[in-house]
Amino acid sequence: MSRFHSYIASAFKLIDTYLPGKPLSLHIRSFFAADKKFGSRDRRTISSLCYYYFRTGHAFDDVSKAEKILNGLFLCEHTSNDLLRFLSPHLDEKINLPLADKIAITGISKEDIFLLKDELGEAVEFESYAWSFLQQPQLYLRIRPGRKKQVTDQLNESSISFELINDALVLANNVAVDKILKLNKDAVVQDVNSQKVLDYLEKLPAYFSATQKIKAWDCCAASGGKSILLFDKLKGNIQLTVSDIRENILANLSKRLQQAGININRSFITDLSVSSGLAATEKFSLIICDAPCTGSGTWGRSPEQLYFFDKKMIGQYTHRQHQIALNVIPHLEEKGIFFYITCSVFKKENEGMVAFLQEKIPQLQLLEMKYLEGYRNLADTMFVAVFQLG
Repeated sequence: MSRFHSYIASAFKLIDTYLPGKPLSLHIRSFFAADKKFGSRDRRTISSLCYYYFRTGHAFDDVSKAEKILNGLFLCEHTSNDLLRFLSPHLDEKINLPLADKIAITGISKEDIFLLKDELGEAVEFESYAWSFLQQPQLYLRIRPGRKKQVTDQLNESSISFELINDALVLANNVAVDKILKLNKDAVVQDVNSQKVLDYLEKLPAYFSATQKIKAWDCCAASGGKSILLFDKLKGNIQLTVSDIRENILANLSKRLQQAGININRSFITDLSVSSGLAATEKFSLIICDAPCTGSGTWGRSPEQLYFFDKKMIGQYTHRQHQIALNVIPHLEEKGIFFYITCSVFKKENEGMVAFLQEKIPQLQLLEMKYLEGYRNLADTMFVAVFQLG
């Protein structure tokens, strides 16, 4: 058996043993940890083949698994490849053609890759979104205030290529940034669109001229990226409360904010779909709700979720989002600002949620809602709606 056939066979094993729900990256890591015979190039090649398989969604489901993988390789890569040249030379000789031509050669449609067109938000451009799965999003970092020279100098000293767009760094996905930079202190790993979700604050000068610390609640805090972003935008003039449903997440969050030099006023565990976990009288002038969602705007990084997604999950997440918002918004003070954020492209989780809140809480004024279209620029797609109470 050639090493190329061996690569395909190993990819088969990985795909066949993968269980939906677990990140594919962790499954791959466990697979290689259990079998030490693979070198770094072998691991890299086999991992890529698995991702190519899932990136094509349910296109090529009517052909062999090997053919599906090779078609995925053909569509996702742009330069001649030893494996494709050996196993499918007629595709390799055309691999540098424009994507539209390669799509025509394989005969697939955008509906083959993404099956839920009717569920998309009104502003999401279906064709661009569907074809975006054939490209891996880039790695983005946000440079923290006052750290730009230090960060760029360290990257240059390490001979790391990067692109700088304002305070956003764009790097290759294989760069081990944690070995080069002091993460969280100097820079935060954060998608370029996630860096923009609080931009509406710039239209609210009162938050920048406040003489007292602004009471803010990051109610679905997760890893804390939005908390750090808020701290930096408001130059530290916040009294920060964070909450999440998972104890281990809050422990990791606390460590991360400590690295970032940010003090937490209070941290607590609560299931917001059941209760806010706060006294009824407690109010905040700013609440960030980065709501649990399908994550469909990030499936370019985790295409296994594209492949295995069950449509009924949209309704389940939507119900949970409704309950969370209804439990959180009563803690918004008069004229306070509420950020509702998802990394979803589904209408029910986004525009549908806005309509729901406007119906249930008439005094909640919509200031802005928009999609940050990551499918156009190798990034995550985010949805942001900004409300003011009263």
